[in-house]
Amino acid sequence: MTEEKVILVNEKDEQIGLMPKLEAHEKAVLHRAFSVFVLNSNNEIMLQQRAHHKYHSPLLWTNTCCSHQREGESNIQAGTRRLYEEMGFTTDLKELFHFIYKAPFDNGLTEHELDHVMIGYYDGEPKINSDEVESWKWMAIDAVKTDIEKNPDSYTVWFKIIFDEFYHYLEEHKL
Repeated sequence: MTEEKVILVNEKDEQIGLMPKLEAHEKAVLHRAFSVFVLNSNNEIMLQQRAHHKYHSPLLWTNTCCSHQREGESNIQAGTRRLYEEMGFTTDLKELFHFIYKAPFDNGLTEHELDHVMIGYYDGEPKINSDEVESWKWMAIDAVKTDIEKNPDSYTVWFKIIFDEFYHYLEEHKL
């Protein structure tokens, strides 16, 4: 299997090349990514716990799913694909906003992403892919905010950054 490549972009989200995913994270090169937040009818977020064997951030809690677009794939297509691959269901997704962040991991890799944040709604149970996901849970948005403040080491580095942006977006916009 060939290593998946990420789409390198400039700050305007214009594609400037492709690079193997691991190399992009080793060199901290800006690349396109997405983050999906799935909410239920109680306005709770579906969180996933990363699988115990992941090469970075194992067993940490994060948003419903996140990954990288493939060349030629729209943001919504990528989010829909990965949501199904990781959580075993599909739902309509809507892109809310995008922003750039840089987050170093404790293993020497760095996320430097232009992240497209999407939202979807679902009230069912996921059929998690154990290669990707250890566990999942629903959690109220304000409870997530409080728990991140109390237990920051339980969450992925990028989720803390993305959740803060998402939370402020929700404060300013009526969904």
